[in-house]
Amino acid sequence: MAHLLSASCPSVISLSSSSSKNSVKPFVSGQTFFNAQLLSRSSLKGLLFQEKKPRKSCVFRATAVPITQQAPPETSTNNSSSKPKRVMVIGGDGYCGWATALHLSKKNYEVCIVDNLVRRLFDHQLGLESLTPIASIHDRISRWKALTGKSIELYVGDICDFEFLAESFKSFEPDSVVHFGEQRSAPYSMIDRSRAVYTQHNNVIGTLNVLFAIKEFGEECHLVKLGTMGEYGTPNIDIEEGYITITHNGRTDTLPYPKQASSFYHLSKVHDSHNIAFTCKAWGIRATDLNQGVVYGVKTDETEMHEELRNRLDYDAVFGTALNRFCVQAAVGHPLTVYGKGGQTRGYLDIRDTVQCVEIAIANPAKAGEFRVFNQFTEQFSVNELASLVTKAGSKLGLDVKKMTVPNPRVEAEEHYYNAKHTKLMELGLEPHYLSDSLLDSLLNFAVQFKDRVDTKQIMPSVSWKKIGVKTKSMTT
Repeated sequence: MAHLLSASCPSVISLSSSSSKNSVKPFVSGQTFFNAQLLSRSSLKGLLFQEKKPRKSCVFRATAVPITQQAPPETSTNNSSSKPKRVMVIGGDGYCGWATALHLSKKNYEVCIVDNLVRRLFDHQLGLESLTPIASIHDRISRWKALTGKSIELYVGDICDFEFLAESFKSFEPDSVVHFGEQRSAPYSMIDRSRAVYTQHNNVIGTLNVLFAIKEFGEECHLVKLGTMGEYGTPNIDIEEGYITITHNGRTDTLPYPKQASSFYHLSKVHDSHNIAFTCKAWGIRATDLNQGVVYGVKTDETEMHEELRNRLDYDAVFGTALNRFCVQAAVGHPLTVYGKGGQTRGYLDIRDTVQCVEIAIANPAKAGEFRVFNQFTEQFSVNELASLVTKAGSKLGLDVKKMTVPNPRVEAEEHYYNAKHTKLMELGLEPHYLSDSLLDSLLNFAVQFKDRVDTKQIMPSVSWKKIGVKTKSMTT
């Protein structure tokens, strides 16, 4: 079990077993020890441990290695004398979560990260690796403290374990919860039955636990939940922001926009949205559902401050997103992998806009009982359009970029109408970073810088929507 966290816990790890209730205390840079609950055995029992015997609850205690660099005095740009708002970022060690946690901390929110660190374990399971080398979560947080003087609290545990989540809520007392803490890959959810079950259990039960924690321990807490534009599918009508007004047989009503999920992952997001909408109505919870498009990029102002703050960038066929993958493929001379006809069109946004949108949602909270839906993207592109943009940008850098057509491993329309509305965040002040030549140049140069870390065997898709089966699938090559 110690191996489970060995990639993230510095130095010494000792394991103790306890049948009594464990108090959950955060790790904060500068402290020596922290207590952390083990991943929920109900959600990961079959997937991670692959054994039938029940396990006792366990607590990890890991020694934190202090960073000796002197931190500058903390300064605040907030002229208000009021107490800083407290934001819990669930999934704060991940791609979007880490960038968001740093951005909010820089904006003088008091931030804590709640994470079970399982995303790093997925890499070990599947033989994958981020293009960028990433530091452990403890080193990341310590470096942030050393550079800025700002503390980020850390709670290591599984939100599917309600006791752990409840203690985290009571300890930190968040004003807002930003929920990134879900298995976020459609291909991962389609590998085999066990990954499909894990995805739905982890995502749906985890979100239910967050809703109950808000009800019991923070009635005024605002939930900012990361959804996905994939909930809508590709209908032959315009996609509205969450709701659509329909006239049928002479009667008119405004209803939730129809959902057409295209994987077990996307279905989990649909279930989340329904559960959140219900609890807003039944319990008066305030919630904002950010239906995010496909994110690209890796750099934010905060992650560029030091190499230990660097974000992950996935290029493989399981976790990598289209534009990031294309840039890495171009950097190593691999033909761009266009699935099918390449007309699949989606909304896209820069990761710098992800963190900006979350900040906007927190600063403009939903009302009690309100379930808001914002479509979170800035531009629409087809796969073919992205391939053309990368080819053009690559040629300017002297890269010989070619394109190849790959049989589509997914079940999806390859040519379709797509027009999604996305005005609400703009109206609240979003200043988007559009996909420019300079940004593509930067992303390509970044991929070239780390191209020696690319495992080209991970580029081609190996997960098929139609061939998913009951047997646990090995992802070794």
